[in-house]
Amino acid sequence: MSQQQEQEQGQDEFIAVNEVDEVYEGANEPEPISDDEDVEEIQPEQDQDQDEQIEGGEDRIEIDMSNNSWGYFDKHEDSVFTVIAHPTLPLVASGGGDNTVYLWTSHSQPPKFAQQIKGHNESIITGGFTGDGEFLITGDMAGKILIHQSTKKGQVWKLFGELEETEEIVWISVHPKQPVFAFGGADGSVWVYQITPSVEQIMSGFAHQQESTGGVFVNVDDLDALHLVTISTDGSIVGWNAFTGSAEFKLSETAFKGQTIPWISIKLQPNSNILAIGSNEGTLAIVNITNGSVLTTFRVVELKEDQEELDASIETISWSTELPLIALGLVSGAIILFDTKTWKERHSKLLEDAVTKLEFVPGTPYLVGSSMDSRIYKWDSRTGEEVFKGVGHNMGVLDFSVIENGNKLITAGDEGVSLLFVTNEEIL
Repeated sequence: MSQQQEQEQGQDEFIAVNEVDEVYEGANEPEPISDDEDVEEIQPEQDQDQDEQIEGGEDRIEIDMSNNSWGYFDKHEDSVFTVIAHPTLPLVASGGGDNTVYLWTSHSQPPKFAQQIKGHNESIITGGFTGDGEFLITGDMAGKILIHQSTKKGQVWKLFGELEETEEIVWISVHPKQPVFAFGGADGSVWVYQITPSVEQIMSGFAHQQESTGGVFVNVDDLDALHLVTISTDGSIVGWNAFTGSAEFKLSETAFKGQTIPWISIKLQPNSNILAIGSNEGTLAIVNITNGSVLTTFRVVELKEDQEELDASIETISWSTELPLIALGLVSGAIILFDTKTWKERHSKLLEDAVTKLEFVPGTPYLVGSSMDSRIYKWDSRTGEEVFKGVGHNMGVLDFSVIENGNKLITAGDEGVSLLFVTNEEIL
C-alpha cells in the first residue's frame, strides 16, 4: 500500500474510547499487560516510612515509601522525560532516556502496553500529538524527529516521516489546528514543517545566536496565516511569519534597557495576543504579539543572600482561563501567582525542590504542579489551598499531563516510572 493510501485510510481509523483496550501486539515487542494479571505495587505499602542505615556511619536516610497512585507504567529502562496525552483517546505516549517511546492506555488499571517505538538516537525529551490526534511527533537530544501516523483506529502507529536538521532538539511545538509543527535547536535555529500531504519544510530561521529555548504558535484561529514566536538565551524574542520565513519583529537588549536577558520559558495567554516570557534570572516580560511591544517587565522574586542566581529561574508559566491569574514556577521551589490586572502577587508556595511544570486545568480554578521533590500537586488558585498531593515517585517528577478535566494526572518520573493519580475519587 502506498504512503498516500495509508494516510487516507488512517484518517477514518481513530480508536474509540471503548476500543482503545484492543491494543496492538507487535512482533518482538513486550507483551501487553493483561487485565487478569496481578497488579504489582511500585512501593510495598502505603503511608509507611522506612529508614535505611548507611554502612559505617551514623547518618540515616529517610525514604518515603508512601504511594497513593491509581496505576503505573514501568517499561522504561531510564528516566521518563516527557509524557503526552492523546487529545481525544485514553492513550499516552511517554519518552525517556532509553531512547524509546511507549504508547499505553490511561483508562485501564493497570495501564495496558500498546506499542513500542524505536528509532531515536538519544533521550526523547519533547513532542506532541496534532490537534486531531492523527499524528505523533517526538524529538530527541541528538536532533532526530520521528512522525508517526495513527492507523487501525489508533491501535497501530506507523512511521510517516523523520527529520534531522539540527544536532540537538530543545523544543517541539505542534500547531493546535493545523498539521504543522515547529522546533528549535541548541544552535539557535528554528524550523517549521508541514506533515500532510507529505513532510515538507515550510521555513527555517537563524535569527537567534544562542540556544533557542522555546516557541509557540500564535493567532492560531487564522488558518490562512502561520505565526510563531520563539525565544533564546541570547536575549532575543522573534515573531516569525512562517510562510515567508521573515521576522515580523525582533526584541533584544534595546527593548529591555540594554540588558541581555536569557529567556527560557514562554506561554501564550489563551484567546489573546499576550505572551508571558520568563528568564533564568527571574525577569518576566509581557509582550503584545500584534506589534511586538513590551507591555511590562519585572523581577518576580528577590533572592536571599544564601540563594544562587539560578534559584530565580522561571522554569514554567501557566495562565488561568477562568481567573485573572498567571502562575510561575521557579528553580528555588517557589510558585508565585500574580494578578494579571495589577501584576501584584496573589498567592505563593514554596516546595522542597525545583518546580518542573505548572498547568491550570482549563475551565476550572485548579492549578497542577510537579517538582523535583518527587510529588505532584493540585491547588485551588482562589485560596492557595492544596486539594491533592500525589506521592509514589522516589525521584523528581519531570513532566505530567492532565486528563479527564483534571481528575486524572499522568506523571513522568526521573526513576523511569509513570504514575497515574486520581484526584477525584468519585470517578473510580
